Formats: sequence, structure tokens, C-alpha cells
Amino acid sequence: MPGGNHMKKTVLLSVLFGSFCIASGALQAHHSLAAVYDIRKEGQITGTLTKVAFTNPHGAFHVAVANEDGSETEWILTTGSANTLANLGFGSGGSNDVKAGDTVSAVYFPARNGKPLGFVRSIQLPGDRQVEFTPE
Repeated sequence: MPGGNHMKKTVLLSVLFGSFCIASGALQAHHSLAAVYDIRKEGQITGTLTKVAFTNPHGAFHVAVANEDGSETEWILTTGSANTLANLGFGSGGSNDVKAGDTVSAVYFPARNGKPLGFVRSIQLPGDRQVEFTPE
């Protein structure tokens, strides 16, 4: 059958190209910690926890921090995965369960772009509970 080999090659190339596109998208979605955060610097904030997000690939603490002028800045401190948070005792009934309204202090790697974003290194919870995070 003339053209049969050409059709097979076209289908094979299309499948390979589609697979490459899917794989490259997944690789770009998972970035290096140093690409987003300046791991040579540390910052520290104290504020009121407004939300804990148990999401993948990274969880997050949302913290409202009071500014000198009386306004507030919402900081997002990313963490490891939801599994990491659960393994560290965060979540309903865990040893490090937290809730909106709790006062927390955190040490973090700051975002390279200067936004109120950081990768949490450690967080001090109510009752002087200190939790250390290790980058995944």
C-alpha cells in the first residue's frame, strides 16, 4: 500500500512530539528552590496566620504581618508537599496543628523578586513549639 510507511512515520513523530511536550511541561513546573528563592539570605517575620494550604507540590502558610504605618502585608511562606506538612504534625489533630488567628514567627529564604514570598526554614508556633523545615 503506497504511503503506508509515510503515515506510520507521521503518527510516530506526532506521538513522540506530544510526549516531549508533556514531559517538558512537567519538568518546567517543578523548579529548583534557588531559582525562586535566595538561599544565601534569610528573613524573619512575625504575624497572624490567616491560612494553611495543604497542597501539592508545595504547601503554604499565609501570614498577615503588620507594617509600621498600620497596614498589613500578606506573606506566603511555601513549604514542602502536603505529605511533608502532615509528617511534621500539621493538620487536624497533629502535634503541630495550627489555625487561622494563631501568632507565628518564621525564618525563611526570601523570594528573588522582592515580593512577600519565602520558603519557610523554621516556624515558631503558639506554645513555643519550633518546627524546622528541610528543602525537598
